[in-house]
Amino acid sequence: MSPRRRARLARGIQYAVLLAAALALVLITDWSRVGSSFFNPDAARPMLHTVPAALRNTLVYTVGAFAVGLSLGTLLALMKLSTVRPYRWIATIYIEFFRGIPALLVVVAFGYAVPVALGVRIDSVITKAALALGMVSAAYIAETLRAGIQAVPRGQVEAARSLGMSHTRTLVTVVVPQAFRIVLPPMTNEIILLTKDTSLIFLLGLTAAEYDLTKIGREALVNATGGLTGLFVAGAGYLLITIPLGLLARWLERRTGGGRRP
Repeated sequence: MSPRRRARLARGIQYAVLLAAALALVLITDWSRVGSSFFNPDAARPMLHTVPAALRNTLVYTVGAFAVGLSLGTLLALMKLSTVRPYRWIATIYIEFFRGIPALLVVVAFGYAVPVALGVRIDSVITKAALALGMVSAAYIAETLRAGIQAVPRGQVEAARSLGMSHTRTLVTVVVPQAFRIVLPPMTNEIILLTKDTSLIFLLGLTAAEYDLTKIGREALVNATGGLTGLFVAGAGYLLITIPLGLLARWLERRTGGGRRP
């Protein structure tokens, strides 16, 4: 057989296997039970009036955490690239520490341990969420920005310096703007990860006005007749946020050449 015919036959076999697997899944699934467990209108109806507020709270927590993460991450990225060795040590220790521990522990720490240890009181759940998730996100954003800064062609830096620009002005006006353009797609993905990490905020103890999507899903599980419909509704709420962000990330990747150097 020619290579083309072999490739055609291999594709045909793979399509047949996928079709057989899909048919088997359809036949063995108890669709009535799936419908009552995941798509129960009676269980979803009481949740509908709480979903808009929970969706808004989830977005607020995400934006707050990303603002902290972007600000701190930019500072850490510059420290990681600094010629001052202690700055590099501090940035490296921070990044490795917060990338190595679960975000769950950081949320619990800011909710309960940090106020007791430092003798401070943080009343705002938004502030707690922004600090906890933002500090974790900053470690990942810092590495993303560092890679973007290093991807800026060296010739552009040399051209700016030859025009009499100082190192700081070159960094602020030439390097950092181009680095942000390069890292826009992975930065959008970081926002998606932050959106999902807001599901940990329920550990802080929320009032009804502060419920996020995960919290209303957990509350719906109290209704034994609803099955997993509450979690399905909460998951659909997250998809309303993450799918447009994913489309935006792919669009930005096409516009920026997939993160390659300009």
